[in-house]
Amino acid sequence: MPTTIELGVHGERIAAAFLTDAGLRVLDRNWRCRDGELDIVARDGDALVFCEVKTRRGVDYGHPVEAVTAVKQRRLRTLAQRWLAAHDEHAADLRFDVVGVLVRPDRPALVTHLRAAFS
Repeated sequence: MPTTIELGVHGERIAAAFLTDAGLRVLDRNWRCRDGELDIVARDGDALVFCEVKTRRGVDYGHPVEAVTAVKQRRLRTLAQRWLAAHDEHAADLRFDVVGVLVRPDRPALVTHLRAAFS
């Protein structure tokens, strides 16, 4: 049984592959600053996408995407501002996506991608 950290790393790998397969270009992964961490920053056409990844083994505590609370959304907005200040990337549109990864034993993971999950 993987640790919570190993599960999260595994889920982020699955999410990055899923987003790449969907046509997004991953620019950054696990970017950290004093305020926290952005899981994935990607480009989707003219949009710059800040993507939060939540991974779970089951739905006993709700679907993974439900873990992105209003408090987490505020933190992600702050982190996006910090990332933009630290990088020379410009976009006509900024978007916040959430990817939920449900890891299942002996079966492929189920991935849920919520585009523009919050603003």
